[in-house]
Amino acid sequence: MAGLQQVLVAGGWRDAVAPAGEFRARDPSSGEAIGGAFPVSGHGEVEAAVAAATAVAEAFSAADPARIAAFLDGYADGIEAGAEALVALAHAETGLPASPRLRDVELPRTTGQLRQAARAVRDWSWAHPVVDTATGLRATFGPLGKPVVVFGPNNFPFAFNAIAGSDFASAIAARNPVIAKVHPLHPGTSQALGRIAHAALLAAGLPAGAIQLLYHVEPSATPLLVGNAAIGGVGFTGSRAGGLALKALADAAGVPFYAEMSSINPVFLLDGALAERGAALAQEFFASCTMGSGQFCTNPGVLVVPRSEAGDAFVAAAAARFDAAPAQALFSDDGRRHLGDALDALLAAGAERVAGAADPDRSGWWVQPSLLSVDGERFLADPQRLQGEAFGPASLVVRSDDAAQTQAIARAFEGNLTATLYRAGDGRDDAQAAALIPLLRPRVGRLIVDRMPTGVAVSPAQNHGGPYPATSHPGFTSVGMPGAIRRFAALHSYDNVPDALLPDVLRDRNPGGVWRLVDGQWRTDDVGAGT
Repeated sequence: MAGLQQVLVAGGWRDAVAPAGEFRARDPSSGEAIGGAFPVSGHGEVEAAVAAATAVAEAFSAADPARIAAFLDGYADGIEAGAEALVALAHAETGLPASPRLRDVELPRTTGQLRQAARAVRDWSWAHPVVDTATGLRATFGPLGKPVVVFGPNNFPFAFNAIAGSDFASAIAARNPVIAKVHPLHPGTSQALGRIAHAALLAAGLPAGAIQLLYHVEPSATPLLVGNAAIGGVGFTGSRAGGLALKALADAAGVPFYAEMSSINPVFLLDGALAERGAALAQEFFASCTMGSGQFCTNPGVLVVPRSEAGDAFVAAAAARFDAAPAQALFSDDGRRHLGDALDALLAAGAERVAGAADPDRSGWWVQPSLLSVDGERFLADPQRLQGEAFGPASLVVRSDDAAQTQAIARAFEGNLTATLYRAGDGRDDAQAAALIPLLRPRVGRLIVDRMPTGVAVSPAQNHGGPYPATSHPGFTSVGMPGAIRRFAALHSYDNVPDALLPDVLRDRNPGGVWRLVDGQWRTDDVGAGT
């Protein structure tokens, strides 16, 4: 297999060792292969990556936080310096618009996450240091002491890329080596990011083996990455089926597994809001559902709409927009097939199509935006089948007879990343919204009012997570520093340990002015000062 692109393993770029196969990226608009050929890594390559990351885990855990922060900042700078080439690669491999999506939105989000992680490293906000002088106990979050494996998704070539996204930044910030299993749909983009990352790592004076990059892995070698006691944790973003299969491997080996898997993000349109601005909401919904060809984990997959004159008008207006929409390209042929299967499953469960023609017969992976509908009674009779995720420019409208049925529908939803309520500006919907919120709150990570769920701000207050099956653990977020970092950290407690043997952040003196919880109060001074 001569001429294959190199992998980043054992501290440097090298030719793949005994690859199990090869593949190329494809242009979603035509289906044609583009770019160079990339290796499918076999058992030997995966074992070498794990061994190399494990070999530097101890040194990386003890690395100077200033160097970690310098790497994260330097990496962000390098991405910005290479932005035009990166955007061109990502556009070719994913079909996503170069502007505004990639250049103006996703790439700045990526560099912003890296810099937020660097700030969290410098101010120790992720570590949550605690001092209890009465018991002699002190505690802080610290490195896992083992490598972290990150699996990147298909839909964010920058912001969730296994070699550049939030999971990567979080694991590095906690001082864990990373084995990045990037998504095979954008290998050229990932390779370019990996080269920038490797250069920044060396420039920061950190161990060269702290980052490994694999493009694709032979299925039989996957347990070496996930079901391996040498691994400290796994971050995964992708399908529910893929996430659960990997989680089973991780669970068997006792490896913490943080997965974002699926979500339909229900949106409740209340009567007053529809009467007040139904046409505008139809456009807002259509734009959100079809943005990025609907390939967002926060896509509005289900709308609950009252059966009323205003509700009928909304559905008609939304259907007209879906019918008039041009076809959109998905990332892959598999994605197109999975979307078709999901829509067929919804129709078989009792939904009906109210908008959207047949997919065009043309080269590439084009689909027609689709809008389906089902009545509330039918939804409640089979909620499991009628809340299956259709990943693409498609959504299901559930028509509710009254407020009581709307509440029953809310209770029927499984765990999601988000839920949204739209209410009238004059307060007439507030009582109904207040009744729905306690029903939705335990079922979602982020509760939204008067805003579609597609946008995910990179904020310390963000929760890009939620109850199962949206994620594998409801207590963690994959977006937002410093919270995201703590997924890849261990809680280190020190009992009666002398000051000289403690980590710097827990010693009596606090020359850096780090915020610490000392005897129940947040303080930045030395322990014992002012007492």
